[in-house]
Amino acid sequence: MKLRLILMICLISFSLSAQDKNKNETILVEANCQMCQKRIEKAAIKVKGVKYASWDIPSNQLTLIYNENKTNLKDIQSAIAEVGHDTKEYIAEEASYQNLPPCCLYRDPTTKEMDHH
Repeated sequence: MKLRLILMICLISFSLSAQDKNKNETILVEANCQMCQKRIEKAAIKVKGVKYASWDIPSNQLTLIYNENKTNLKDIQSAIAEVGHDTKEYIAEEASYQNLPPCCLYRDPTTKEMDHH
């Protein structure tokens, strides 16, 4: 009985210490094309603690997996805004936005109709 109790305590403490600290999030990131996709994903992955970043062109949704102990959603969104893309929390500075290639200027509705290949 005592051995069972010790084993149970050990299992509980092990499972508590091994809890997943990774968080899954999906956020909106304004952009147009595959060039934007590469830029957004690269900016997100460069943030320490981000393990996965995938931006979907049709939905403009960025799916993230990151370690909450190393970073947070605001830091990730800030990094994305620094490379010229707007998120819900952060608007890219005009200079960063204007440095994007012409087809990536997502604030201009006519760029959605451009050839993005």
